[in-house]
Amino acid sequence: MQNKNTLIVVVGPTAIGKTALAIQLAQHFGCEIISCDSRQFYQEMCIGTAVPSVGELQAAPHHFIQNISIQQNYSVGDFEREVLEKLTELFAKNPVQIMVGGSGLYVDAVIKGFDDFPDIDPKIRELVVQQYNFQGLEYLQNQLKELDPVYYQYILENNPQTLQNPQRLMRFVEVCLGTEKPYSSFLNQPKKQRDFNVILIGLEAERTILNARINLRVDLMMQQGLLAEVKSVEVYKHLNALQTVGYKELFDYLAGNISLEQAVEDIKMNTRRFAKRQMTWFKRNANIQWFDFKTPLSNILSQIKIHEK
Repeated sequence: MQNKNTLIVVVGPTAIGKTALAIQLAQHFGCEIISCDSRQFYQEMCIGTAVPSVGELQAAPHHFIQNISIQQNYSVGDFEREVLEKLTELFAKNPVQIMVGGSGLYVDAVIKGFDDFPDIDPKIRELVVQQYNFQGLEYLQNQLKELDPVYYQYILENNPQTLQNPQRLMRFVEVCLGTEKPYSSFLNQPKKQRDFNVILIGLEAERTILNARINLRVDLMMQQGLLAEVKSVEVYKHLNALQTVGYKELFDYLAGNISLEQAVEDIKMNTRRFAKRQMTWFKRNANIQWFDFKTPLSNILSQIKIHEK
């Protein structure tokens, strides 16, 4: 039996215009928007995560925007569960709903399910973080190599840059320690069936255009008070939520390690790199229909198959 409900998912790199398109779609279908940006969940982070403006939030109902604190533990599994509950509620009102965001892992969790991991004792996470702060990245790499040599070798051969990502490595290690099983033993489980159709829309632009949009956005963030926002959360800079572009560079400035001008340039450079990683992730998905970021809504609607009432 064909599913009656449809989730339209708008993806693409940062600063491409996903929010604007999502609002246009929501207004067209008279529905609501699920935000799928893992940086916009946090109440204390607004300017640096490009949270939609007051006007944008009023233009269409949004969910999962600044809904938790940076001091809360919030996993992709938590997001998956809460979004599916919200979608059940929203689909009861309208058979078409919108999800928008550039966090590929979170998008995948909603549309095709995510591997189930047991809950890990927060004390184990704290221990891993402490050991990383004391011994550095090499500690995490060696732990993963010892606790899950199969997955370590897989990463080394297929995605070696992951071995330079402390947040990912801490997650792998904490799962190994907390479950006493290899992290890889929890991967590639049978995916869950969703009771809704999914239409994936991707926005893209030429690299030079996207880079210019990113640079402009960073300049605007600084004008809007990003430095003051970063100062307001500096006491929490050790938290996972703040190990992100736009914050860590200004923490470096506040620590006296670099100039403010250098920090801003670093934000631009790291944001451009982030956008490139986003595109690499999404381009692996052959189901995404790609459009130039300037494509009119009418053209997009004519190319996606939506059965309206």
